[in-house]
Amino acid sequence: MLPYSKLSCLGRSRGLLKSPLQKQTSLRFFMRNKDINSSGKSKRLEIAPRVEPHGGMSDVSFKKLLKPLAFTVVFSAGSFAGCAIWQYENMLTRAQQFAQRSQDMYTDRFPRYKFSSLRQRVNRVWNSLSEGQKVTTAIIGINALVFLAWKIPRFQPAMAKWFCSNPASKAMCLPMVLSSFSHFSVWHLAANMYVLWTFSTTIVNILGKEQFLAMYLSAGVISSLASYLHKTAIVRPGLSLGASGAIMSVLGSVCTQIPQAQLAILFLPWFSFTASSGIKAVLALDTAGVMLGWRVFDHAAHLGGCLFGIWYVKYGSDLIWKRREPLMSQWHAFRQRPRS
Repeated sequence: MLPYSKLSCLGRSRGLLKSPLQKQTSLRFFMRNKDINSSGKSKRLEIAPRVEPHGGMSDVSFKKLLKPLAFTVVFSAGSFAGCAIWQYENMLTRAQQFAQRSQDMYTDRFPRYKFSSLRQRVNRVWNSLSEGQKVTTAIIGINALVFLAWKIPRFQPAMAKWFCSNPASKAMCLPMVLSSFSHFSVWHLAANMYVLWTFSTTIVNILGKEQFLAMYLSAGVISSLASYLHKTAIVRPGLSLGASGAIMSVLGSVCTQIPQAQLAILFLPWFSFTASSGIKAVLALDTAGVMLGWRVFDHAAHLGGCLFGIWYVKYGSDLIWKRREPLMSQWHAFRQRPRS
C-alpha cells in the first residue's frame, strides 16, 4: 500500500484545490490539457479530483475511527461467515458431481467427445491450475479491472473517493476494502501481484481456498484500519491504496508456518535467506518506518497486515475457522427448509 505522497496518475478534474492543506492531502492527478499555451507547448497541470472538502487537521480524530473499527469487525466476521458457507456449497457441489459421474459410468456405454474449441482450451488451462492459483487469478483479474478503471478520466473522481483510503474523508468504510484492490501504476500492480502469486499456492495448501480468501479480505480491511490509526496519531491524513497490506498477511502467514523455507529476492537470486529471517527483517523495516515517519510506503498498513497474518495462522484459525460448525448447521437447516 502506498501513501498519498507517492500517488500520481493520469486524470481529469474540473476544479483546482486552493488550500495548501487540501493540496497536501489530496490525490495528485496529472493531465495533458488540450489547450496550447503561448509557447506552443501543451500545459501540464497538477490538479485534484473534486471528491469532497477534506484534509484539514480538524477532520482527523480517534473518535471518528469508531465507525471504521466497527466496520472492520463486521466485514471480517462477514468474510469468514461467507467463505464458510462457500466451502459448504463447494463440498455439496463436489458430492453431487461425484454421484453424477458414478451414475454416468453405468448409464453411458460410450463416452461423449466434443470437438476442440476455444472454450475447451480455456477450461483445460483453468483446470490445470492449482486451487491457490485459481483464487489468485481471480484476485489479479479484479485488480487489473480496477487499474484499467483508473485510466478512464471520467471515472477518476469516483475512483479517488471510493478506491483510496483516507481517515479525513467522509467515505471511510467502503474504501477500506476497495483500496486493497486499487493500484496507481502498472509497476505497483505487477509487483504486488507477483508476490501474491508466489506465496498464495503455499498458504492455500495450508488453509484451503475458502479460509485463505476470508483471511485475505479481512487483512485488507485491518491493514487500512492500521493506516487510519497511524495517520490519526501523527495528525497526517492522506490517501493510500494498494493490495500490499493484504499481501503482507499472506507473506507473514507463510513465513510463520514454514520458517525454514529458503527465500530469495527476484533481482538477487544468488542471495537466499530463511523465511523466519525474512519476515523479521520486514517487521523491523516497517516498524522503523512507522516510528521514524518514513513516507516511502504506508508502513503502518504493511505492519498491520503482516501482524494479522502471523496472528491468524498461530491462533486465529483455531479461534475462528475451526469453530464454524454452528454456522454450518444453521446454513444446512436453512437450505433444507421447504420452500413455499
